[in-house]
Amino acid sequence: MTEAVAGAGNERPARGQLRAALIVESFALLSEKGMAGFSVAELARRLKVSTAAPYRHFRNREALLAVVAAQAADELTRTMETAASAAGPDPVDRLAATAGAYVRHVSDRGAGLDVIFARELRPLRDADLARAGRGLMTLLLDLARQAGHRDPSRALLLLEQLFCLAHGYITLDAADFLTFSRHSPEDVATRATDAATALLRGNAT
Repeated sequence: MTEAVAGAGNERPARGQLRAALIVESFALLSEKGMAGFSVAELARRLKVSTAAPYRHFRNREALLAVVAAQAADELTRTMETAASAAGPDPVDRLAATAGAYVRHVSDRGAGLDVIFARELRPLRDADLARAGRGLMTLLLDLARQAGHRDPSRALLLLEQLFCLAHGYITLDAADFLTFSRHSPEDVATRATDAATALLRGNAT
């Protein structure tokens, strides 16, 4: 069976490159449609391959999403490490910077915590996704501890608040709620960082 089918603008992947192309295009589709609109058939259409071709590399939709989610977690961890380092020595500023980093990452990649920790992926017990998720949470808990939140349960509650805030900014901007037109990702990231700083300093007092 040939992999080539009629499709839209993307070039058909070169031989041996379909797996990598599926992962790359998965990020683009998540950015446009979210988890609810993620379809392997749509990926195949975009890449001009048969609907059966992706299943030669991934046994089902969830297996593909697990690979994408693990990569997203690793990328987000690195992005947050960079943002925290750039924020300077104040531990509150360093933790608050992760909210802005999250906005930038999701605006660019479309894969946030809703993908990384998706309920539908949990039954897979994917080892690489578990490793990547642990790495992300270890970084965040370390930053929370440095900011004075040493009790793990309290730190987790604070991180919950922090990322509800950051993800909320992304969602509301996408719906043109913040203004009558979309902000730039950098504008939204700045708003999220400022709000996170206020939240964290409020918790400190």
